[in-house]
Amino acid sequence: MDAMATPAMPDFAAWSRGVQSRMETALARVLPDAAIAPETLHAAMRYATLGGGKRIRPMLAFAAGEAVGADPARVEYAACAVELIHVYSLTHDDLPCMDDDDLRRGKPTCHVQFDEATALLVGDALQSLAFEVLADPAACSDAATQVAMLAHLALASGSRGMAGGQAADLAATGKSLELTELEFMHIHKTGALIQAAVLLGAMAGGALSASGRACLERYAHCVGLAFQVMDDVLDTETDTATLGKTAGKDAAQGKATYLTQMSAKEARTYARELIDDALAAITMFGAAGQRLADIARFIIDRRY
Repeated sequence: MDAMATPAMPDFAAWSRGVQSRMETALARVLPDAAIAPETLHAAMRYATLGGGKRIRPMLAFAAGEAVGADPARVEYAACAVELIHVYSLTHDDLPCMDDDDLRRGKPTCHVQFDEATALLVGDALQSLAFEVLADPAACSDAATQVAMLAHLALASGSRGMAGGQAADLAATGKSLELTELEFMHIHKTGALIQAAVLLGAMAGGALSASGRACLERYAHCVGLAFQVMDDVLDTETDTATLGKTAGKDAAQGKATYLTQMSAKEARTYARELIDDALAAITMFGAAGQRLADIARFIIDRRY
């Protein structure tokens, strides 16, 4: 072998395991120690966040960082911030006043393991911690870009993003939605934070060009919808043990899903069309966009 040859890129499975391991270490570091008062709240924050999950959003952040040549050490802050927001949303979504679930990531949900009041505070505290992490000077070398990152995460998390999407989901329970209405809901509930993961990962490397941002936004839009389509399919086709959460819950609660609009076969076809569009959107990045492409393909091939 030529001594100057470029080392082979690790396969996606190895790369994703590396990101998951890195995130477990990083999240354990930024979360308060359970021995620090208030001990129960801190223990519950760690319980909800550590030891599980696909870490799709952090993977997207690192993949977008690779596409633009961002320093992975800076991307790590963005990845942690987005994952903390995601875990906060799951903790609140599982509460009896929301989706009322007792299983998440293969273990009892936070309010079951602790109590409802603690779970509510866990979500509040994780949301605050996300912005504390992203505000660290080490998260970005350019102050103006870092402020833009903070603003984007706030928008993606709030009433015009994830929280608004959850409100729309609750309002739609038991109702029949048109496909455009369903997609509006999921663009906000799921898609907004997925887009934030992609953009923040790239922005960790500095300001984005208009063309680069547009391509990443299109990619994230398509991937976010495809992710939700496959979630809806898997909810009906996969068992609880494999999913790590209660299977069949959407249908039981009368939730509006893609499978109330089309068959599972049609939904899978639609998801693949979305992924094709996502892959087309990132051609400008060439080989540097390989991990973004890998994640897109994983989203429709996954079993959990």
